[in-house]
Amino acid sequence: MSLATTDFDHPIFVESIRRIRLLLGESALVGVERELLERLVHSSGDPAIAPLLRFSPGACAVGLQALASGAVILTDTAMAASAVAPMARRTFANPVHAVLDWAPATPPVGGTRAAAGMERALAAHPGAVVLIGSAPTALELLLERVATRALAAPALVIGMPVGFVGVAESKRHLAASDLPQIHLEGSRGGAGLVAAAANALLRHAWLDRQGDLPLA
Repeated sequence: MSLATTDFDHPIFVESIRRIRLLLGESALVGVERELLERLVHSSGDPAIAPLLRFSPGACAVGLQALASGAVILTDTAMAASAVAPMARRTFANPVHAVLDWAPATPPVGGTRAAAGMERALAAHPGAVVLIGSAPTALELLLERVATRALAAPALVIGMPVGFVGVAESKRHLAASDLPQIHLEGSRGGAGLVAAAANALLRHAWLDRQGDLPLA
C-alpha cells in the first residue's frame, strides 16, 4: 500500500503511517476504519490494540456525515476536547465542548461530575458526536438515558474509557446497544485515543469533501 502526501498532513505523520502499515500488515479493515486504526496506533505507539477495535455497522459513515454537517462534539474531559479542537477548527468548525462545562461543582450523591455533565450536555445538544475516554460512569448514564428515551440518541459514540473499574463493563453495555459506536474492548483507552479516533474521522471527512483523499 502507498500513502500519498497531501497539503493537509505533515511529512512526519505520513512517514509514521507508512511504518505503522508495515507493522500492522494485512487487515480486514479498509477505508476510514483502517485509517482510524492507524491513527490509534500512531497515538498510542502500540500496534497490539488492533484486535481490540470494534465498529458497529455503518458507524463511520454516520459519524462522517454528522461531523461534515457541523455536529457538536462532546467529550468527557477537557484534555480530549483540547486534542480534538485544533482538527475541528481546521475542518468543519465543529463546536467542541467538555461535558464538565455542564457539571455541578461537586459530584452528586452516588454519581460523578462527568455523568451529571453528560446528561445536561446531551440534553442541550441532541445528535452530538460523543467521545468518552475516561469516564465509564458517563457512558453508562448515556446508555441508560437513551434506552429509557429520557435523552435523544447521539449521532455516534466513541467509547474508549481507560481503567479497571467499570470500564470493560461499560464497553460491553455499549456494544450491546443499538447506538452507532466505535469502541476498544478491555481496559485500554484514554483521552488521547478517543481524540485520535475523532480526528481520524474529521480528517477523512474533510479530505473527502475536498476530493483530496490520499491513496489507501
